[in-house]
Amino acid sequence: MQRVKYGVIGCGVIGPTHMKPSLGSDRLELVAVADLIPERAERAAATYQAARVYHDGLDLIRDPAIELVVLAMPACHRRALALAAFAAGKHVLIEKPVAMNAQDVRDLIAARGRLKAACCSSRYRFITHHRIAADVVASGALGELRTVYMRSFFPAAPPPSSPKPEWRLKRALNGGGFLMNWGCYDLDYLLGLTGWKLQPKRVFAQTWPVAPHLLAHLPPGSDAETHYTALVRCEGGTMLSLERGEYMAIAQESAWQLVGTKGSLRLTMTAVTAAGPQAQKGAKNWKQIDLAAAIREDREPLTSLEKALVVQTITDAIYASAARGDAVDC
Repeated sequence: MQRVKYGVIGCGVIGPTHMKPSLGSDRLELVAVADLIPERAERAAATYQAARVYHDGLDLIRDPAIELVVLAMPACHRRALALAAFAAGKHVLIEKPVAMNAQDVRDLIAARGRLKAACCSSRYRFITHHRIAADVVASGALGELRTVYMRSFFPAAPPPSSPKPEWRLKRALNGGGFLMNWGCYDLDYLLGLTGWKLQPKRVFAQTWPVAPHLLAHLPPGSDAETHYTALVRCEGGTMLSLERGEYMAIAQESAWQLVGTKGSLRLTMTAVTAAGPQAQKGAKNWKQIDLAAAIREDREPLTSLEKALVVQTITDAIYASAARGDAVDC
């Protein structure tokens, strides 16, 4: 397969993870990187052997050698750059969260045309145990699904010596907080286990900010939630139950479970399976590899914007329910 030539906009925390797969790859060739901080872009280019460096992401998008643009900057900038990439005839891979809200995702779908676009909320769906579990669910071994359940907490540790990224818990930059950062993984994982057959109808939810005595853990000005809980009623009566939190006075806990009329299945989303650590490492890169293959084979990627829209629609409904203090339609 002819290698797909791509560029990465954003050389901060997550950008290099999209550059690394090109090293020694027979499917991907990193052509250029871009970042508002010139030294960071130069360092990334040298490390990952990119031939060109840009300061402005729009200049990278205009580069005629680039076929695929990877967007690895804060969510508030992704819609505009993705639309510019589509207008320039480029395929696009978008970091998570895919957009600030569901309407942004609809705009991207409308602008995509015959180009390929994928998102990064799906890496846990490519771990070996997920594919095996999804086959079990599809076989009907669990019977009719009653509940699909996720509960995960990260307790507060001592305040960090270096703060988390500035955008992470700011609504104006990220569209929200912990729900945006991790909820997309959780929903993609659970909906993937069910073959994307659940059709959410109504949501009842609540969100909370970090407790005042733990504010030192966050960058100044952080205003988004660090804890959320949601109950989603799906067509046919299946209930999707979600709760996740960080910086909390609670023991660490992680549980994902599907309960049916004939049986149940319990998993841990982030567990390393019998295939070993390489299985998770490969899962992180699979979205790039799959998108490259989708471009060359002219097929839809497994991590499509349509799936991202389902996830973001539920996310928007959780925020709306929490703000209203009542259930909302999804």
